[in-house]
Amino acid sequence: MTRHKWNSVIRHAVLILFSLVMVYPVIWWIGASLKTNQELSSPTLFPSVPQWSNYINGWNSVPGFTFTDFYLNTFYLITAVIIVTVISCTLVAFGFARLDFPLRGFWFSLLMLTLMLPGQVLIIPQYAMFHQFGWVNTYLPFIVPHALAGGAGGTFFVFLLVQFIRGIPRELDESAKIDGCSWFGIYWRIVMPLMKPSIVTVIIFCFLWNWDDFLGHLLYINSVDKYTVGLALRMINDSQGGAEWGQLLAMSLVSIVPATLLFVFAQKYFVEGVATTGLKG
Repeated sequence: MTRHKWNSVIRHAVLILFSLVMVYPVIWWIGASLKTNQELSSPTLFPSVPQWSNYINGWNSVPGFTFTDFYLNTFYLITAVIIVTVISCTLVAFGFARLDFPLRGFWFSLLMLTLMLPGQVLIIPQYAMFHQFGWVNTYLPFIVPHALAGGAGGTFFVFLLVQFIRGIPRELDESAKIDGCSWFGIYWRIVMPLMKPSIVTVIIFCFLWNWDDFLGHLLYINSVDKYTVGLALRMINDSQGGAEWGQLLAMSLVSIVPATLLFVFAQKYFVEGVATTGLKG
């Protein structure tokens, strides 16, 4: 075997070894979700008798509700957040990237400075404000800030989209103006169709960040009928009066499926959006 082939074999062996190290926790997770509480302490990866009932019992573990209700709540909330985020962030980014207005550079720099502000600093004043508005125990604290290009990641999305729009030739704008197109027409008919990769990137990030936002949901949602999947996972052990770890692991495994599927099917656009944004800034 030649030296080149030996190097290739070694590289692949190292990659496979590191891949196994990375995948091992997931394999253990799958096996543990099929075990009883007594078997969880055993060194074996998979149980002698798989407890598929963990998934069924876990799905119906919250009295009066099933995880179907919590999934519907989560998808309703995230869909609303994604829609308003895409609309608001693309409009703001288009304004900064294409329109000339007084102090544009100053306002954009000020917007970027908010990225340095820790989110924990805003928790108390935001809660006090939303409580005064009567928005606690509703989804409005999540939807309204995103409708104003704010919320979790809003500033980052604006920055990402601005860099992408700056890579779109301005000659397209001039051609559209000659044909009598307004600025909104340029945004809607010219820029938006070309922003598909970056918009998909925003959708993926927005979905993942809001799907994993346990603290925000815990602060503002009090009624069980409005609970999201993350809050429902916390209730499994409480509702049973004991630690049903098999059910908890089973439901937590199911909870990552939507995010995983979204990333797998949208990976092409995600990579394209990140790559082109980085090159055209």
